[in-house]
Amino acid sequence: MSVLRRRLDAYLALRRKLGFKLQRAGHLLPDFVRYLEARRRSVITTALALEWAKQPPDGHPAWWAQRYAMVHAFAEHLVLLDPRTQVPPRELLPTAVRRASPYLYSDDDIARLMAAARARMSALRGETYATIIGLLAVTGMRIGEVIALDRDDVDLAAGVLVVRFGKFRRSREIPLHETAVSALRDYARLRDRSVSRVRSPSFFLSSKGTRLFYNNVHYEFHDLVRSEIVPSSGHARPRVHDLRHTFAVRTLVGWYRDGLDVDALMPRLSTYLGHVAPSSTYWYLTASPELFALAALRVDRVHGRRS
Repeated sequence: MSVLRRRLDAYLALRRKLGFKLQRAGHLLPDFVRYLEARRRSVITTALALEWAKQPPDGHPAWWAQRYAMVHAFAEHLVLLDPRTQVPPRELLPTAVRRASPYLYSDDDIARLMAAARARMSALRGETYATIIGLLAVTGMRIGEVIALDRDDVDLAAGVLVVRFGKFRRSREIPLHETAVSALRDYARLRDRSVSRVRSPSFFLSSKGTRLFYNNVHYEFHDLVRSEIVPSSGHARPRVHDLRHTFAVRTLVGWYRDGLDVDALMPRLSTYLGHVAPSSTYWYLTASPELFALAALRVDRVHGRRS
């Protein structure tokens, strides 16, 4: 193991002891170290930090800024141990504060992605990705939460999933529709027939019987998106996280169309999604023109009754 890799491991361990979860940094910073090693470099420089951060070349500037900020923080720690380290200036890639505009998947989009996974991959792998995509679409879960599900967290008899440590280490239960339960049961049967040696308690398994890797799932998902979905001009590439946005927007649109009291129901959706507070969920009101129009119409009706 290289000196740089050992120092990264020590850095991540120290930050986690201080209470930082570092899920994303824990995946990306080792990739940065591999990037340096492939170029036979053992010291962080501003040029190398910029080269790595601006990947992929067609990525969103906000994504580049996040990657750059992770290297900046690591370099600030590393320069105390190795004075040769260059701490990349923050102003070269300032962190964007605005949210990315989400891509809202249609039913046809989701069906095509699931069908493509089954057609292009082996039986177990294809069904694993198809089932994960379907589960994300009908629950609004985060991809990390789905990958982290163990068998004991999936109660098919009761039709409930248990998310034990979601974002901010918050746990919650997610009730499922009977169709989702049926799909998960079918997947479990195929998984148990296909995997001869199980090496992980994970509900979703690789063909080797191990838990899926976060980065690999993102790569495979975006590969499916590139082949099946062409976003409208000027729109960013659809992300796996946009399935969560799609679920939230569809739920809110349904409530508005049914004439329900959205303000009263919003805390329920916040709890279901694992948000810290309903204020985080209200952001979805601006994510869809249809939803924004329905919300505006509701406000107009309320004010009309009061005037």
